[in-house]
Amino acid sequence: MIPLPPDFYLRPTLQVARDLLGAVIVRDSVLLRITEVEAYGPADSASHAYRGLTRRNAAMFKSGGHAYVYLCYGLHRMLNFVTEEEGIGAAVLIRSCEPLAGESVVRERRGGLTGPRLLAGPGCVGQALALTLDVNGTPLSGGGAIQVCEGRPPQQILAGPRIGIGYALRRDVLAPWRFAAGDSRWVSHRSGLKALRVKGQQASARS
Repeated sequence: MIPLPPDFYLRPTLQVARDLLGAVIVRDSVLLRITEVEAYGPADSASHAYRGLTRRNAAMFKSGGHAYVYLCYGLHRMLNFVTEEEGIGAAVLIRSCEPLAGESVVRERRGGLTGPRLLAGPGCVGQALALTLDVNGTPLSGGGAIQVCEGRPPQQILAGPRIGIGYALRRDVLAPWRFAAGDSRWVSHRSGLKALRVKGQQASARS
């Protein structure tokens, strides 16, 4: 498998988010194909980076190509991929995946669940990968706890508003910054999603 190079992530966050669909997360024997993501960019009131650099979000201000892992509600470890140049504060949240290898390991970690429920939601992805906060700030292109490799892009991309950000400014709540693989059933929420493009056509989401 071919790792995505660091400069893959050094681009506008929305572009990276769309292009991550179909890429493969590798951790030991577990391989997961990315099927749903959310973008969080600069000047975005739903982003952890909105109010500036803190001890918690420091990894988000690294150069693109690093992992940003944080603890949500004291339970769920959420996996994000940092994007753009160092100091920007932008990342892509991995919301859902499809298992390609190591499904028995994933089922055990997820309490015996089967089907899309295994990996439908960012907390599920973190549990399936046995993420710890030690992964936070590590590189994605080699030498870190996880690696992200080239995969099979979706034939169709769906786009819609992000989930669970009712606290954000209205313009950010409504922004179509959630992207999903239209050819996969491994998506956490299909409500609000609309076709963005068919393979070979230009994407129309604002970037």
